[in-house]
Amino acid sequence: MDEHGKEPIDTLGDWKRTHDCGVLRKENVDDAVILMGWVNSRRDLGNLVFIDLRDRGGITQVVFDPQGSPEAHERAHILRNEWV
Repeated sequence: MDEHGKEPIDTLGDWKRTHDCGVLRKENVDDAVILMGWVNSRRDLGNLVFIDLRDRGGITQVVFDPQGSPEAHERAHILRNEWV
């Protein structure tokens, strides 16, 4: 737990970035990718959470859908703007 009593986001361990933000295209839909960056903006529509993830290469919109991954969707609710 951190100083606010919140459970921290998992550490990255030995994960490596597979793509920079801003280089993914429609051909990459359904590909497994690892992006690293910070939350440029976040929009929570209840059932869907949209994160604009930014790094040195640009911005990628990440969509968290509870039907795709309930655990990731739950974690997306704690993300805030400018988080790394």
